[in-house]
Order: sequence, then C-alpha cells, then structure tokens
Amino acid sequence: MFFPVVLFVTLLLAACQNVPMTGRSQLQLISPGQEMAMGLSAFQDILKKEKLSSDVAANELVNRVGRRIASATGRTDFQWEFKVIENDKQINAFCLPGGKVAVYTGLLPVAKDEAGLAAVIGHEVAHAIARHGGERLSQQLLVTGATLAVAASTHDPKKRDLYTGLLGAGAAVGFLLPYSRLHESEADRMGLIYMAKAGYDPHAAVHLWHRMAEAGRGKPTPPEFLSTHPANAARIQQIERWIPEAMQYYQASNTK
Repeated sequence: MFFPVVLFVTLLLAACQNVPMTGRSQLQLISPGQEMAMGLSAFQDILKKEKLSSDVAANELVNRVGRRIASATGRTDFQWEFKVIENDKQINAFCLPGGKVAVYTGLLPVAKDEAGLAAVIGHEVAHAIARHGGERLSQQLLVTGATLAVAASTHDPKKRDLYTGLLGAGAAVGFLLPYSRLHESEADRMGLIYMAKAGYDPHAAVHLWHRMAEAGRGKPTPPEFLSTHPANAARIQQIERWIPEAMQYYQASNTK
C-alpha cells in the first residue's frame, strides 16, 4: 500500500501550480491547452443556444472595454472573443478558459458606463487567468475518479452542463455553481489590477457593487450575477482595501 500512496501524493504535488499575481498554490489536473479546448467547445455550445444581440452600440462597447482588459492581462496566447447575449433578465457575464467572454444585455444598465463594465469584465477575466475553472474541474475529477477524456467527450447533456458550469459559465447552462470566497477574492483583487492597467479608475468597482446590490433589493431572488458573486458589505470593504494597490497601476497607465 505504501508505494501507491507515495505515487498518489507525488502526482498531486506535481499537479500543483501557482496563480499569477497572488502566488497561491492550486490543484490542476488538466493542462492549460486542454482547459482552453474545453472552454472553446463550451462557448460554441452556449452561443448555439443563446440569442446574440444585434445592438451595434452594445457590441462596440463590450468589444472596446474587453479588448482593453485583454491587452492589460498580457495573455497573447488567449484567443479572445467578446459577445453580447440578448437577455435583459440576466444581470451577468462570464469568461471561459482561453478568453471567451460573454456579457448579457441585462448587465449593461447596471454596469452604467465603461468603467463599471471594465470592473465586471476584469473580474470575470481574472477567473480565467487564475484558472479557477480548471481548478474546480480538477477537484471534481479527483472526487469522482473520472478522467479528463471522459469529461471532455461525454454526450450526457447534464454532465456537459455541469462541466461547463465548473469552467465558469454556470448561469448560461442552468448550473449556478458559486465560486468559493477564495476564488472570488482572488478575482476581485486581480480584476482591479487589470482594469487599472487598462486605464479605468479602480474606484468604479466599488460603485458597481453598490449598484449590483441595489439591483437585487426587494426581489425574491437576486440577479444571477449576485447569486454566483455575493456582493456584501464585507466584500466591498475588502475591495476598498485593495484599491491603493490597484491605483499604482492606474497611475502608471496614465503616465505612458
């Protein structure tokens, strides 16, 4: 029994990687290339089911802000795409591995302006850069004993939706799978820096979260974005504590 245990522990240690910026160690049982391939497949599946917005102004806005955030990440290996999904009831957005971003039209009035939208896209992109989807999928594979080949090739719609939800597009497939508080905090911090590097004032993130909370006030169920991204006073306070760090990048971006 000793050798199998040692081998298992060795494999787990080999699967540990570090998150950019924060340096946190995470479990990754799949490669970045495999994760991106699954992200692309999931994105294509979602776009077949959803109605894309034909609003020229909305598409130009999302692409303009998205491209600036993408440039700020420095990830030229990502095949960035930015889509606007026509659904005014969904106050939500997501970014799948490889830079596949979608923003629902219901989010745009709450985002209010470019800086507010940058806060959302920066946060969602941070989840992808930090490989939170791959980390959650790795944890699922570890628990179930499934292999990546099985996960990637399954024809079971429910399982495919589950894996897509784990990768970061839960609201799009009906699986509301909240990120952990650790992942949320990591995406908040990284997202602030990305929006700052892109030339957007990080203070806009605080105003955004207040508007998000207001959008859910008095409703029996909160907007999807709040369901998967709890916006509470403690979180806003945490973001406020990180703003000085992000402001250094914002000031640097304005001196270029």
